[in-house]
Amino acid sequence: MKRTTFNQRALAYLLIAPQMAVTIVFFLWPTGQAIVQSFQQEDAFGLHTNWVGFANYQALFADPSYIQSLEVTVIFTVAVTFSSLIVALLLALAVDRTVKAGPTYTTLLVWPYAVAPAVVGVLWWFLFNPTIGPLPYVLGQMGYNWDHSLHGQDAMILVVIAAAWPQVSYNFLFFVAGLQSIPASLREAAAIDGAGPVKRFFTITLPLLSPTTFFLMVVNLVYAMFNTFPVIHATTQGGPAGSTDILVFKVYEDGFVGLNLGSSAAQSVVLLVIVIALTAVQFGWVERRVQY
Repeated sequence: MKRTTFNQRALAYLLIAPQMAVTIVFFLWPTGQAIVQSFQQEDAFGLHTNWVGFANYQALFADPSYIQSLEVTVIFTVAVTFSSLIVALLLALAVDRTVKAGPTYTTLLVWPYAVAPAVVGVLWWFLFNPTIGPLPYVLGQMGYNWDHSLHGQDAMILVVIAAAWPQVSYNFLFFVAGLQSIPASLREAAAIDGAGPVKRFFTITLPLLSPTTFFLMVVNLVYAMFNTFPVIHATTQGGPAGSTDILVFKVYEDGFVGLNLGSSAAQSVVLLVIVIALTAVQFGWVERRVQY
């Protein structure tokens, strides 16, 4: 077999130059600035900057509100990731069993992903509004007094639902594609051997879906930690009493509202390290259990 070679290096570099420019300008450069700024203390007007070393990090981990934000982020991230994955998988299994109406269901279920995150937050804030929202009225008729502005547990449920809702559509598309790629003959052979629907799912379908599930787990973890700021800002703004103050929102609060730029930069670096560590663990440990 003859190997194809590409001799025009200048053209290759020219083709990748736009993407490299975007990566450097919008990713590498801001990251480098955040790392440098995390070792500095700057006044609110940006006129004076002092090098303080690791003082920002020491103050960060000695701050009880930051430790609370870490705990809230862990709960929020796990809840959003697994709830969106489980619901999307159940919907994909339902569509996979439907032959004629499958395309219609798929189209309807994909629509929420096109809604802007801020609009999603406002929508669910209205639905769960304790004064005018329909859902608190229904819960009140069942004996539960819903008020996410007072109860931290209610606020966490609200932001998890609001953040997971559009992501279900994204996960659903990949799960449907993964299910359609599984040969029907495997499940039919298992059914002939006497395996029930539950056993066929756990012994055939789920293992063959593991590459898709692994990919979606990585994507959803990154989404929950970075891309849920508009949802938090539009619904609870981190309240009540910091019960929904996740790390990415606290970076905004301390940096843009409190004007503590050194602490905000340190928080962004810690958040970056956490995501890199989680991704490394996923690719180093979880991926070993993936069956390709």
